[in-house]
Amino acid sequence: MADQGLPPVIDGWFAAKGWALRPHQLAMLAAARSGRNALLVAPTGAGKTLAGFLPSLAELVERPSDRLHTLYVSPLKALAVDVRRNLLAPIEEMGLAIRVETRTGDTPSDRKARQRARPPHMLLTTPESLSLLLSHEDSALLFEDLSTIVIDEIHAFACGKRGDLLSLALARLQRLAPGLRRVGLSATVSDPEAFQGWLAPHADAELVELVVGEPGAPAHLSIMLPEEDKIPWAGHSGRWAAPTVMREIERHKTTLIFCNTRSLAELIFQDLWEVNDEHLPIGIHHGSLALEARRKVENAIADGRLRALVCTASLDLGVDWGDVNLVVQMGAPKGSSRLMQRIGRANHRLDEPSEAIIVPGNRFEYLEARAALDAIEEGALDTEYFRPGALDVLAQHIMAVACAAPFSDEALLEEVRSAAPYAGLQEETLRSVLSFVESGGYSLKAYDRFRRIARGPDGLWRVSHPRFVQQHRMNAGIIVDTPLYYVRFKGGRLLGTVEDNFAETLRPGDTFFFSGLVLEVERIDGIDLIVHATSKSARIPTYMGARIAISTNLADRVRAFLHDRDQWRRFPDPVREWLRVQEYRSAIPAPDQLLVETFPHEGIHYMAAYSFEGWNAHQSLGMLITRRMESAGLKPLGFVANDYALACYGLEPIGDPAPLFSADILEKEFVDWIESSHLLKRAFREVAVIGGLVERHHPGKRKTGKQVTFSTDLIYDVLRRYEPDHLLLKAAWADAREKMTDVGRLARLLDRAQNTMLHVELDRVSPIAVPVLTIIGRERTAQRRTDDVLLLEAESLAREAMRID
Repeated sequence: MADQGLPPVIDGWFAAKGWALRPHQLAMLAAARSGRNALLVAPTGAGKTLAGFLPSLAELVERPSDRLHTLYVSPLKALAVDVRRNLLAPIEEMGLAIRVETRTGDTPSDRKARQRARPPHMLLTTPESLSLLLSHEDSALLFEDLSTIVIDEIHAFACGKRGDLLSLALARLQRLAPGLRRVGLSATVSDPEAFQGWLAPHADAELVELVVGEPGAPAHLSIMLPEEDKIPWAGHSGRWAAPTVMREIERHKTTLIFCNTRSLAELIFQDLWEVNDEHLPIGIHHGSLALEARRKVENAIADGRLRALVCTASLDLGVDWGDVNLVVQMGAPKGSSRLMQRIGRANHRLDEPSEAIIVPGNRFEYLEARAALDAIEEGALDTEYFRPGALDVLAQHIMAVACAAPFSDEALLEEVRSAAPYAGLQEETLRSVLSFVESGGYSLKAYDRFRRIARGPDGLWRVSHPRFVQQHRMNAGIIVDTPLYYVRFKGGRLLGTVEDNFAETLRPGDTFFFSGLVLEVERIDGIDLIVHATSKSARIPTYMGARIAISTNLADRVRAFLHDRDQWRRFPDPVREWLRVQEYRSAIPAPDQLLVETFPHEGIHYMAAYSFEGWNAHQSLGMLITRRMESAGLKPLGFVANDYALACYGLEPIGDPAPLFSADILEKEFVDWIESSHLLKRAFREVAVIGGLVERHHPGKRKTGKQVTFSTDLIYDVLRRYEPDHLLLKAAWADAREKMTDVGRLARLLDRAQNTMLHVELDRVSPIAVPVLTIIGRERTAQRRTDDVLLLEAESLAREAMRID
């Protein structure tokens, strides 16, 4: 063995490359030698993945095995594929007899079967695929010699339902392989101790060693502004910058252009093609595209055959393409951690600075971009929020356990409690979940199709019929997609998917952008959208759940920017002038204040509130306030919201806005709204699918979104009427409150309104109201000519707002 603890073949490979292990890689190797769990927090480009795999490579060289040795779990299929590609090269160069394979939803079924019979030494997978592996009868044999599990980008799992599923899988793996060592990797963890606790058996953070990597070279970050600093008043996409972005693509070897939504990615791709005078090869990548299309562009950019790739969060994490030397963020970043992840895709080397450019869509987005750059310079990441494990996820896991082998209540409770999100699980709660899996609950127990498990005379729980095993494996998973239509050419070639609420608005002859093409609808055949390419103008598909709210970290910084006049000198002239006129004509709120402005415009009365609590909270509050306006006789017409502000408008002036923001709105209107709106039904649909109550797939057939929705709506209505305290109704309520309405930030907003509201009455629109008011009408338009008209309207509104007479 060499001094650094590596076998000679590996040590010699490093020497031949002229490489030396970094301190954090040596520390990870030492932790493995001592059998310690470890969490590595190191910047992008620091060789985290190598640090995670190196101990396994060394062990397999020293003690060859024909069993599964290491599991690698990633949040993205693309990341698992990329890691395999990057691992195979050194393994082949060293001549090691180590097999590395991936197992995701895209893996062919014959390969999945072979992997269980003859597993590779290293298996790269996702939480969902791991859970399915654990549901097989031979899982105990498959995993009994498992040595290490490496969880990459751990921050992307731990705080959500996928993290709950993975944590339960970890608990099961530890039971099957008591000597299992757990390893977590991340570049963007704000509270390492919390993640040590999540990773550790029984949530004991002391069982996980923390390894911190040395900081990398500071990134070269900038904000792109239009010529003469004419920052747009409206919009959130940065589309104005397409010609300038194209010039940056021409100057750099390879550029990644990140967009926050899939529909924006399609728009930006088209905008860039229009100004691509040199006909440079440009691709597009997002989660709705077919696997073949995604793999094609992934391979093309890995091989250096693309000059630019327009992408979404599908490529946020870990993908290592060394020739990428510029990242462009279109629109506001929404969070410093997300932006840091994306920046790290450029150069991907610790000792070379990444280069990144943010393209703000409007003046508030300029402030958000500046706040993000400051946060990254200070190393201030977004806070992660942990919560107790979800019960619909636990129900799915219990079914997986039952599919693998009979189990007892006592053993299950002990095992589940060893998973950090479920450490406080009460025995009574587990009995309630078991009862749900057993029969669907009191109101559904008469139906055989809900009787999935049964307790035998020996006291052990078993699957009640083999068909439920197949049902579970076909329908398990945490990501509940919006119902989809398949976009196909009439010859059958699959291009990808669009959501049903968009597809159902289409008629033959309609056109839309997709996969970088303009497509014309020929017909809708079941859940297939049959299309052909066209040169006509196009509409854009819209995707549910696409909005990302500004993080609390960045929102607090933007509020501080507004209040601190010394900061204004850092801003471009148009932004400074915008804020000065706002201060002269209305007010600049203090960080803890809620500024509410009321003013007339074109015969309509407006109320604008600036809380910076994010789009979800503002959207929810808009629904509630317009209800209160109706009750108060204020004749509301509607509301609009962005991350920074909420504007409600109606036919009557609002003289005193305070009663509209009283805290009891969460006890009265909020409950009524959630129960009467589609939100609770939508949340119920998700938990019913995750909990296994409703199937998405039958053998040889997939249910349409309409069929799934119809099934869940029927069950929802039955439970609301006969069993209002049903486990899934409670879970749906929790999801609707937290995920869909962001009730925590909504409550903070109302607290500020109670104590610090600053109401200013104006005779016309204020400067900082312009960005949110220009949304009116924009939400339903996508044609460029309509967009241009709205931009002209924004300029007219801005001229009125900026007059100082």
